[in-house]
Parts: sequence; C-alpha cells; structure tokens
Amino acid sequence: MKRERFKPPQPDDPLCCCGDIDQQREYCCCDCEELDDACERLLRGEPDKPDIISRFISRMADRLGLPCCAIGPLRLELSVLPPMVLIPGLLRVAAINCMLGFVVLTALPGLVLWYYYVTHKRKRRTLFFLSLALFSLAYMYYLFLTEIVPRGDVSNLQLVTATTGMMLTLISLVRTKQGPGVVKSQSLALGINSSSTTNQSTNLPRDSTPCNGISQSKGEKEGKKKLCPVCQLVRPPRAGHCRICGACILRLDHHCVWINSCVGQANHRQFILTLLLFLLTSFYGISLVLRSICPRQSLFTAMLYCPGVYSQYSTALCFTCVWYSVIITAGLLHLFIIQIINVSYNVTEREAQIALRNKTGRRRFCGLVVETGVYSRSFLQNWIQFLTMNTDENDSPFTSTDMV
Repeated sequence: MKRERFKPPQPDDPLCCCGDIDQQREYCCCDCEELDDACERLLRGEPDKPDIISRFISRMADRLGLPCCAIGPLRLELSVLPPMVLIPGLLRVAAINCMLGFVVLTALPGLVLWYYYVTHKRKRRTLFFLSLALFSLAYMYYLFLTEIVPRGDVSNLQLVTATTGMMLTLISLVRTKQGPGVVKSQSLALGINSSSTTNQSTNLPRDSTPCNGISQSKGEKEGKKKLCPVCQLVRPPRAGHCRICGACILRLDHHCVWINSCVGQANHRQFILTLLLFLLTSFYGISLVLRSICPRQSLFTAMLYCPGVYSQYSTALCFTCVWYSVIITAGLLHLFIIQIINVSYNVTEREAQIALRNKTGRRRFCGLVVETGVYSRSFLQNWIQFLTMNTDENDSPFTSTDMV
C-alpha cells in the first residue's frame, strides 16, 4: 500500500514506529495503525486478522530487496516458538542436579498434556506438537554430535547408522504429511441429492464396486453411506469428518497432533512406518549414549543408577536428555502398540470410540483394543487388507506447505 511522502510529525500526532527513518523516503516500512491494532488485540487475547502479519512480512521483504516468493506467502505461527525456547532451557536446568532433573522431567509431560487438552477442547490446529517433536529430534541429534561423538566411544558405522535412521524418519514423516485421503466431491454422483437427504442414510449397493478407492468387503457392503452435514458430501463406509481439519477423511483413524494432520486411508501405513523408524532410531541412540557415559553398567541399570554422572555438566546433560528421550519414546511406543492391535482387529480409533459410546463394542487386552466385530475377519486377512489398501489419494505432488 503506497503512502504519501513522509511529513514531519506534528506535536499532537501519535508516535509512529517509523518516525525515526529518513524523511525523504516515499514509503513507510509498515502500516502503523494495523500494527498497533494487532498488538492491542494480542494483549486482549483476541484472534488476530489472518493477513496482517503476512502483509507486514511481505512489505519488509520488499524493503530488504528479497523476492516475494521466498517470504511473502509465509505465515507466522507463534506455536512453533515455545519448543525452541523451552526444550534447551528446561533440559539444561534439569542437568544441574538430580532433584531439578526429577522436577523438570515430571512437570514437562504434564504441561504438554495440559496444552493438548486445551487445543483438543477448542478443536483447533496447532504446530506446537509437530515443532516439539521435530525440534526435540534435532536437539538430541545436536547433543549427540557435540557431546557424545567427541568422546570417541562412537564408531563411524554407528554414527552413520544413527544419522540414517534420523533421515529415514524425517523422509517418512514428509510422506505421511502428504495427506490422509479426502473424500472427493464426485461422491455426489452416486445418486443421492444433498438438498433432500440431509441427516438421512441409505443402504449401500449390493455390488462390490469400489467407492473412493476402497474395496468393499462383506462388512462394508452391509454398512451405510451417509451425507456429511458439514461438507455436504456422501461419505463412503468408514469415512469420517474431522472437525479440526474441517474435511471428510477416507477411513479416518484419528487426528494426530504430533503430525498436525489426520491419519486416514492414504497415509495410515506411512504413519505406522514413521512410528517404527522413530522408535528404532530412538532406542539405538539411547543405547549409544548410555554406553558412552555409563560404560560399566548395563543399559537398564544405567538408566536407573549411573554413578558420577552429575560430576560433569556435559555428562549430566546427556543423562537428562536420555530420560527425556525415554519419556517421548514410551509415549510413542504406546501409540505404536495400539495401532498394531487395531490393524490386527481391522478397527480404527474413530470406530472404537463410536462403539464404546454406543455400547456396541467390547474391550480386550486390558482395554488396549476395542473389538467391534464389523470389519474384522482373521489376523492374516486384516493385515492383507491393510497392506493392499488403495492410497491413490496420496499420489498428489508434495509441496513445502505439506509439512505444516
């Protein structure tokens, strides 16, 4: 937005953030009224206008002579900043002594769970958990290179193995972020008029024609196709509407905050592969660190008792990071086990929650799995169906915005 030539401020004029720039310039570097308005809304806790920050960044890029395509489309997400500050700060405080380490490592999961409850209750997307996972992985790898490798206890082969595991995890995460598989608008071609069938359902056809890429089994043919009251699209069996993403997802499993995306038909296999790669890399990295700082103890004993580990700050920091990694790994291991059991019983997390709500399912294995008995056949057939599931929705080209 062009402005008039800069005029000297009068005594009664409000102070402008650009008041000290050269008075001969024709443009102002920002819109001071909009910037003041944004700051006032931030202090009041009101939602910000979506385009103010992006326009401010675009104007600053123009003033600095940077290409608009590099910075202009970027949108500042404040939720990515806390992990970058909290993780290094809290871990370094926790490494001072054992008591501080116990307090910090006990309070940190509680804070994360509290923030998850707040965001889940408000049904809003956030990059906090994705940035927490990525920055934790990057920070652990940085400490591994700067604190453990110089000690000489890690061979080149072990370093390459750990690095390869981290890279494969990131590549698999990128592929998972390509999309869960969204119900297409072509579903309306099945012969159901959206204007006259809202909140109604009809039986599926008695043939085995695939619907949105899903091969219909016996249990699926006995299901129902429903019209989504929000998207106004005919949902095939096992599809569900995600209120966080605002879309209907094919074979919706759940919305995962750690990837800031839904897990559905197109990325479910890749999601499980990402969990597996992360767990293997994490276990391997933890074992390398413990063997370096506690060489005389076994791996399990070293986690509980490592004499002299707090005598040096570097070893104490590494030991604290080991326990931080153990906490994260334990949580993702629990998620991985649940996913494996659900696939074995051919049930999604969404279907399990609906079955418990309607009291049509039963818990097994101490509540780890909810058996609905709708789509499950046998262990082998369930896994064959999962591994051969159509993922055409995931063939779209990848862009940089898919990572968020």
